[in-house]
Amino acid sequence: MSLQLESDLLRSFVAVAESRNFTRAADSLGRTQSAVSMQMKRLEELVGDPLFERGPRGVTLTRRGNDLLVNARRIVDLLDETAASLTAPALDGQVRIGIPEEYGALVLSRALGNFGKLHSNVEIMVRYGCSSVNKEMLERGEQDLTVVFEWQGTPRGEVLMVDPTVWVTSDQHRVHEQSPIPVALYENSGWCMEFALRSLEAAGLQSLENHGHSYRITYRSDTNGGLKLAVSSGLAIAPLSRSNIPEGCRELTEAEGFGDIDSSNVVMYLRRNESREAVLAMADAIREAFRASISSA
Repeated sequence: MSLQLESDLLRSFVAVAESRNFTRAADSLGRTQSAVSMQMKRLEELVGDPLFERGPRGVTLTRRGNDLLVNARRIVDLLDETAASLTAPALDGQVRIGIPEEYGALVLSRALGNFGKLHSNVEIMVRYGCSSVNKEMLERGEQDLTVVFEWQGTPRGEVLMVDPTVWVTSDQHRVHEQSPIPVALYENSGWCMEFALRSLEAAGLQSLENHGHSYRITYRSDTNGGLKLAVSSGLAIAPLSRSNIPEGCRELTEAEGFGDIDSSNVVMYLRRNESREAVLAMADAIREAFRASISSA
């Protein structure tokens, strides 16, 4: 006898698996928590095995649940793509995007994948770069949409998430225990001087250049990937967005003498008076990709 799985059950299952919480999943689906719980009980009965392990901080997937999630996501995505393709207008033209490197793999890959399936005739140009440069390009009309970090003042654009910058170290190499502490920074960055180094000095650390014995700048890079490499390889600690901490590394805490460097907002701006459907659709895709990355964190 073949097993018949309803798409509605799979959609709810994916929502619970990604949010790791029945209440948050129910909110995202527009249902009650008890209704989603009953759906998951029914799905477990159909599968014949537990799919979740319940705990005080939410739920985690069992091995059988992880196996099911791969195909459940594929089915739900296919259903969504099919529905969208039947209703989405045919779009073409060009969309020029500026975005920090940090969100290339984390967010933009998801946004581009979803957008490309619906609007294959749109030409997409992406520039990874620092926020100040991308913002200037947007104001000059050289980009249509840009995502930037803003750590001062009240953002005038759409806040997609709050992603503080923190000091990060390697679990294996523990370079933060060295004296002086080796530090990696962005090349030619006023932000590093104003925020990153100031946060070290606020913690009572001084540079060797100032005749202190607390930290020394040993590595510079003009990319986020370069700073992540410095941390992962044990060369230095580095300032990284909390959402972008590499595997095998961790955030340094206030108890260890470190705190948040800033409380950056991640903000999306569209070119002034921009109304082209392709750009607005891309903004929707990026907005949804950020929501998905937050719910799965």
